[in-house]
Amino acid sequence: MFLKGSRYERVKDYVATDAKEITNKVKQIRQIEKLDKAFVYVIEEGDRLDNLANRFYGDPTKFWIICDANDVMFPSDLVVPGMKIIIPQENI
Repeated sequence: MFLKGSRYERVKDYVATDAKEITNKVKQIRQIEKLDKAFVYVIEEGDRLDNLANRFYGDPTKFWIICDANDVMFPSDLVVPGMKIIIPQENI
């Protein structure tokens, strides 16, 4: 379902049954814990999550930590100027 190396590759599957008794295998939502040391960042014009991840974690590929902490799948959902997002600590 997900590419090898995807941030969801090791997330457990969940079987959901809809109103018509049709079952679907889906991934459970990942929850970022340890938000007690997180802080709020206000998106500025031109911000990108890979650049923010590099700035705060030293690794642009860790953008998914910010996505998961803000309950979004797509990084572009979080880069609206003026939007407040959560930047969690790296050790999750």
